[in-house]
Amino acid sequence: MVDQVELSKVKSVLFVCMGNICRSPSAEAVFRHKAKEQGLQLNIDSAGTIGSHAKEKPDHRAMKAGMARGYAFDGIKARKVTAQDFDEFDLVLAMDNHNVKELKKVAPNHLHYKIELFLDYANNHEDSEVPDPYYGGARGFQYVIDLVEDASDGLLNKL
Repeated sequence: MVDQVELSKVKSVLFVCMGNICRSPSAEAVFRHKAKEQGLQLNIDSAGTIGSHAKEKPDHRAMKAGMARGYAFDGIKARKVTAQDFDEFDLVLAMDNHNVKELKKVAPNHLHYKIELFLDYANNHEDSEVPDPYYGGARGFQYVIDLVEDASDGLLNKL
């Protein structure tokens, strides 16, 4: 039998995008807020598949879009995903298929089952990937929040 994540037993979630300054910190902020509203005690973090932004705060445009909807980015700083993350986190949610491929290069083979696309949990959007808003305008960051809210609600309904 192939290992799979038992959602009812998930106590920790890691969100991953490329640089960990736009999409994954937005997902971390939104999911943390929504989980807290439901009274869930979860270990929630985010990371990137590259480390070029390590220790930086999230992109100001991502924070502006999230804070406009009441989400806090306190304490969120970019970091690179590590092999240890796959031991520490029950579920590792990638923002796009490229991130999935990169995560599988880092994760021990026996823990690949923990890697999923975040938008697989979205119920109100057809997108399968969260688009990178970095080189676009404000609307792209708002759309990321739309997608992240949808997928967060979908995942929380299954936990």
